[in-house]
Amino acid sequence: MAHLFEPLTLRNIVLTNRIGIPPMCQYSARDGMAADWHFVHYGSRAVGGAALMIIEATAVTPEGRITPGDLGIWDDKQIEPFARIARLAREQGCVAALQLAHAGRKASVALGWQAQRTLSKSEGGWTIVGPSPVPFGEGYAVPSELDEAGIGHVIAQFTAGARRAREAGFQAVEIHAAHGYLLHQFLSPLSNRRTDVFGGTFENRTRLVREVVAAVRSEWPERLPLLIRLSATDWVDGGWNADETVELCRTLKGLGVDLVDVSSAGLVPTAQIPAGPGFQTDFAARVRHEAGVATSAVGLITSPAQADHIVRTGQADMVLLGREILRNPYWPLSAAQALGQAVTWPRQYLRAAPPGSTAR
Repeated sequence: MAHLFEPLTLRNIVLTNRIGIPPMCQYSARDGMAADWHFVHYGSRAVGGAALMIIEATAVTPEGRITPGDLGIWDDKQIEPFARIARLAREQGCVAALQLAHAGRKASVALGWQAQRTLSKSEGGWTIVGPSPVPFGEGYAVPSELDEAGIGHVIAQFTAGARRAREAGFQAVEIHAAHGYLLHQFLSPLSNRRTDVFGGTFENRTRLVREVVAAVRSEWPERLPLLIRLSATDWVDGGWNADETVELCRTLKGLGVDLVDVSSAGLVPTAQIPAGPGFQTDFAARVRHEAGVATSAVGLITSPAQADHIVRTGQADMVLLGREILRNPYWPLSAAQALGQAVTWPRQYLRAAPPGSTAR
């Protein structure tokens, strides 16, 4: 079986190990532009030895931002600040991916460390959209229902975002269809009350995700991998569930998805989530084995032994570490030492490396 420091090939891209960094919003952009904070934050983690680094939710349209501090990829002027990050990551042997996102009814809210509610126009907020006029929860505005022309515009915005990501030099893109944001809102009957071709049946509720994937795949180079992040379950009766996730992933594989980033929840604020170490790995395992597509596992993965066990036992093809990588950007380097695996170190840090280490 593979182990944590074995390479993983996705199309023409070879990940040097099975450790990735999931997208984690920094809420530090202005007008969607990546700033010095983003360059330092992502640069230090690229240096730290992870093979894959997924840049935080990046809005394909201004109204698709979660907060006013979100990154964006709706304008060509946003390309070059991302290109700096992508270049540095590649120099360090880290594959940088950009997550393409639209927040839907969860857009126009306060920064992540502030009280969460929809911002008013006077506070810098904007009109939000969704599949149906159903708000996320108390303190959140009722979204305007997208008509079919608006849905077509969303698909075009995701496609244009993929083009700009390619021009910025990213080696992968991830479509964000999880955590209660727009594409997830279409998947779940709890937020999608439509009666047209985008609502009701499983086939209709998954239509937008399938159309976005097909459109992005047609724009994205054939040699580069396409990822998608899905919430495997809403953790609520009557919501999106793991069986539907597996069924959708069978189709997405045929549409050109190379890896499913398996998370959960985010659609409703009242969900009871049994969070604990590795609590989502079973979902990644189901998608991997039943849909036949590569997966990543995420969620309270903290120790090298735990991460290695997930890969060695075939629960997922790789692991994504969020909070642990925020605490220690160089976790992959220390994990290699703990597991007795030889990895390359940044030559600038070689004096701190274990004896016998080589430089990159």
